[in-house]
Amino acid sequence: MMNKKEISAGGVVYRTAEDGQIQIQLIVDRYGKTTLAKGKMEDGETIEQTALREILEETGMVGRIVEPINIIAYTYQHAEFGPVDKEVHYYLVAAESGDLQPQIEEIKGVDWYAPEEAWSKQLQNGYDNNDDILRIGLNKLGINV
Repeated sequence: MMNKKEISAGGVVYRTAEDGQIQIQLIVDRYGKTTLAKGKMEDGETIEQTALREILEETGMVGRIVEPINIIAYTYQHAEFGPVDKEVHYYLVAAESGDLQPQIEEIKGVDWYAPEEAWSKQLQNGYDNNDDILRIGLNKLGINV
């Protein structure tokens, strides 16, 4: 019997601040962990649409996908369905407009950080499987950590 499959998508969201410096968006999830905006795909959506919708819903920012970063794949145990094969597709996303506004039902906070600060927050308080995602995203922006 095949495991149920679940696809989520999200992004490393960045913007260029008024002083010309790049800033990286990080959220604090309901467990108090530093992470990236992401969520489950809905019927009729493309994976790219999922990423942009979730970023908008969770953080208030309208984004534009620049390029794919990577896919994280893992299996977790679901109370009802048993093992679920999960794929999370991450993109590099430029924030185009919107007001930073955390979706309080889903997350505890959202903010912009200098790249080095974002990286250190990820290492201190993030999920291990996001290390690569954020590092690749920063590298694509010309920032080496």
